Amino acid sequence: MKTIFLTTAMVLLVSMFAMGNKLVAKGSSNSAFGDYKIEQLEDHMMLQGKELDKYLISYEKSDMKVVVVLDKQKKCKKYYVLTDKAPIQYECNGVYFGIKKLDGELLSSGYATSMDKLNKQVYYHQRVLASGTTETVAHLELIASYYPELVS
Repeated sequence: MKTIFLTTAMVLLVSMFAMGNKLVAKGSSNSAFGDYKIEQLEDHMMLQGKELDKYLISYEKSDMKVVVVLDKQKKCKKYYVLTDKAPIQYECNGVYFGIKKLDGELLSSGYATSMDKLNKQVYYHQRVLASGTTETVAHLELIASYYPELVS
C-alpha cells in the first residue's frame, strides 16, 4: 500500500512540474544577449477589465527578463514589452508590425516609455519590422530578436 501511495505521489509531483510555463519558441537574438527562449506564463494581466496573456523572454547571456503582454484588438494585436529598463509597445495594425510608445492605459499603471533609456536610432528603424499580418509567435520572435538592440 505504501508503494502505491508513494508511486502515485511521485507521478503527481512530476506532472505538476511538467505543467509549468509552456515553451513557445527559441532562437538567436543576433545580439550580445545570445539565444532567446520564449515561454507562455500561466498568470495573466488585467487591463481595463480584459485578461491578457503574458509571455516571458529570457536570454542566454543576459539576466534581463522581458515580460510581453498580448492585447488582442479588433484589427490586430498590441504587445506591451514590460521591463524595468525600457517599457515599450509593439503593434500590428493589419498593415505592418512595428514599435510605438506605450499607450495611455499603461501610463496609469506606472509604466512609461523614456526615450532617454532607448537607442533612438534603433527605435526609429523599428517603426516597421514586418509588413502585413503574421502570427503571434512570429511577432514574439521579432520582439525577442530586436528588443536587445533598443536598450542603450
